[in-house]
Order: sequence, then C-alpha cells, then structure tokens
Amino acid sequence: MPTSPDDHRPALNQLQRRAIEVLATVAPDALALGERFRDQGHELALVGGPVRDAFLGRTSNDLDFATSASPDEAEPLLASWGDAHWDIGREFGTVGARRFAGRHGAGSADVVVEVTTYRTDEYDPTSRKPVVAFGDTLEGDLSRRDFTVNAMALRVPDLVFVDPFDGLGDLARRVLRTPVDPRQSFDDDPLRMMRAARFVAQLGFRLDDDARAAIVDMAERITIVSAERVRDELTKLLMAEHPRAGLEVLVDTGLADHVLPELPALRLEIDEHHRHKDVYEHSLMVLEKAVALETGPDGAVPGPDLVLRLAALLHDIGKPRTRRFEEGGGVSFHHHEVVGAKMAAKRLKALRFDKQTVQDVARLTELHLRFHGYGEGEWTDSAVRRYVTDAGPLLERLHRLTRSDSTTRNQRKAQRLSRAYDDLEVRIARLREQEELASIRPDLDGTQIMAALGVGPGRVVGEAYRFLLELRLDRGPLGEDAARALLQEWWAARSTDSGVSDDRLDGQPTD
Repeated sequence: MPTSPDDHRPALNQLQRRAIEVLATVAPDALALGERFRDQGHELALVGGPVRDAFLGRTSNDLDFATSASPDEAEPLLASWGDAHWDIGREFGTVGARRFAGRHGAGSADVVVEVTTYRTDEYDPTSRKPVVAFGDTLEGDLSRRDFTVNAMALRVPDLVFVDPFDGLGDLARRVLRTPVDPRQSFDDDPLRMMRAARFVAQLGFRLDDDARAAIVDMAERITIVSAERVRDELTKLLMAEHPRAGLEVLVDTGLADHVLPELPALRLEIDEHHRHKDVYEHSLMVLEKAVALETGPDGAVPGPDLVLRLAALLHDIGKPRTRRFEEGGGVSFHHHEVVGAKMAAKRLKALRFDKQTVQDVARLTELHLRFHGYGEGEWTDSAVRRYVTDAGPLLERLHRLTRSDSTTRNQRKAQRLSRAYDDLEVRIARLREQEELASIRPDLDGTQIMAALGVGPGRVVGEAYRFLLELRLDRGPLGEDAARALLQEWWAARSTDSGVSDDRLDGQPTD
C-alpha cells in the first residue's frame, strides 16, 4: 500500500511549485480551448504525460486532452481554436490541432494538441489492440491508463486537479504503480510491461513490487505484441537518461528473454578463478561509458545516439556462442566480434530496425576489437589508413565504443590503453591533414584507368580500381604518373599470368 502523502509533504510541495510554473506557460492556450468546450457543454481535461511532466518541471508544447465530447463535436471546436486541424485518429476517438508560433510573443513555439473522447477500452486476450468503447467520465478514462503518474488530470478552464489514484504521491515517492491490479493492466495491454521498463529509464523511478511481480509472472504475454511496437519502446528506453536501469528491469523480470534474448545470455557463469568478466555487467558498463562520451548537438556524436548505444550494448553478444575453455583454466572467445556482428544484425532485423541502423550497429560490433594490439606494437601508416577507411562514417562512434570497452579495474592497464588510443587519434588527425583520410580514393579514377589500360567499362576496371586502392592504403598518395606506371605493370603481369588477351578479358577494347 502507498504511504501517506504527509510522509512526502516536502516533495509534494516542491512538485506543486514546479507544476504551477510550467502550467503557466501552457495556460493561455489550454484555457482558451477549455472555454470553447465548456461553452458548448463539454468537459475538457489536460491528461497524461503533460501533467506528469509539469510536476517534474518539464515543459511540453504537445498537449493531450480527454473530453466528454464525441469526435464529431470536438472537431469544429478545435478548428475554431487552431490554425490547422486533423482527424487521422478519429476511429480511436482522437482529433488534433495546431496553433502556430507567435501568438504569445516572439520566441513562442507551435502548440500541438490531441483531444480524445473518454474511453473504456476492452481488449481481445489474443491481441493488444483495444476495442474502442467511449466512456462518460474522466475518472473512468484515467483508470485505463498505464501508471498512476500518468493518470492525473487538470480540468480546464477551471484548473481543477484530478488524481483518483494518488499519482502525485507516487510521483513524490518516485515509484511506478498501476491504477488497477497490475495483472489486469498488463493482461489488457502487454506492451505496458515494456513501458514500465522505459519509464524507469526515462524518469529514474523504481517499479512497484506488485507491478514487478506481475511482469515476472506474465512476461511471455509480450510475445503477442508486434515487433515494431517492441522496437519503439526499446528505442525510447535506450535513448533515455538512465538506459541501464530500464535494461535491468527487462532482464530481471524475464521480458528480455522474449524481446532481446541475447542480453540475458551474457550472464555467463564466472569461473572459480575469475579469469573472465561478467559479460552482462561489462556490457552495461560499456553502455554507460559510451553515453558519457556522447557530445552536444554541435559535436561529432550528438547524444542521445541510438547506433552508438545499441553497439555498446550488443558488441559482445557473440561471446556466449564462441566461448571455449582452454587447457590451464583459460577462457577464449575467438572471433566473437564476427559472430556478434551477424547476431546483432539478425536481432535488429527481427525487431524491424531500419536497414542503415542494422548495418551500422553490425559494423561497429565487427570492428570493436580492431584497436586491440595497437599498444603492443607500432602500427604502420598503412594500418592506420585501413582503420579509418574500414570505419568510414562510423569512425567517431568507433572511437567512443573502443574507449568505452575498456572497463578494467587495473588502473595501470586502463591508463596504458587510454594513452594508446590518444596516440592513435593523434596519428589519425595528422594523416587526415596530410591525406584527407575520410575520402581516400585511388590516385586514378575509372576514366583514367580505362585510358591507361586501353579498355572499356567492365569487370577489369573494378579489379584495377581495387588494386590502386590497396596501393593507396599501403603507401599513401602516389601521384598520377607513379600510379599509372604501377597499374600498367600490374596489367602486364596479370595478362601474362592469365594467358588471355586484353580483348577477351574485357570484351570492350578501346582503340
């Protein structure tokens, strides 16, 4: 049972002061809309996230309202209030509108509202899609929401606060609790279990014991939810301020076994001599360090960066599959980066992530060990060029992933690795100034290759291009004359070795 609000009076007072300050910024628009609904005999209340966030001191220009009015009754009122309106969600009882910036002076932003008719959803137990049924009271509408902190409302225009489930008390206690029995709530909509983990990550709250127990018992119900919706919740969790806390909820409750099974699989048993790390704990630490290395909006990797965070979380998922116990008690994970890259791509595809995100996370996973060994022996300029070229546009993310991957408690080793990577970045910067590493190309382009060899477009041109690119990576800039001479030597040796004429190799000789 929740404790008495009196136990948290100082926190409640602070929340209320914050809310007054925040709501004052949205009051003019909300009051104007509320007056239109009241004048036509309808109720209107600000609900959900905007109310919760107001108590947390967070402003939002996207406002959600609940109303006694039907969509047909609400639409003309929104049209008269806003500069644009729409009814895309009409079948779910939702219509929306936008007021353009500038109504409240220079610097004011657009205000977007969505107004939904009171609802009392009914659910098919084999699907999370609700059967939309309109309700007739605000309190009934609030009872169908996921958590009490999202089940508070502010009636407008009279500004009456409505909190039938002590959401404000839970906000002060920083706890997530369902308005109704959590088993009923999660059975009605299993996605709410994912949302619980997401709100832990976003708000820094803890999960109520009853809600946690219900998720443990019902975790398998998440399998009826579409991959796209699971992906969206996982993305919001990872992009939140406390992603580790949310991920721990997923793993500890068993939800991750169904939505991201590679993560709990990292909880390898530690051998008695402690000769290898707890890979699960290590991966969460790498994620935290990677988040700390993200930059501001004008930096190289503006945070929150989904690709970096996914790569940090998944970079070692190949270890369970590649683990081998060696003679003498050692443990190896040979080629886990290659196996892990394939596993990461497969999982992200199953979660319906976009193609670019899948490719980038898999590539970072594959490359995350490339740096190791740099501190043990001087890399040639050729090796540095290849490192930069292989990373391509992911280089800055790879820098941060590689640095984050060092979670050793051995301070001397950690400092040595840090110095080695500092040195590598200096060398990359120096070579970049000299050679424009980010756009390394052979010294001759395709047209010049065809002219030098006397051939037309075809397979040979691609082979020659790759030959020149290898030379460029190994030796640096050669200049056109030297590159042409080496290309012609390669061509002469190739033609002699193959015993095939130039004409037959290409099929389109030039005069």
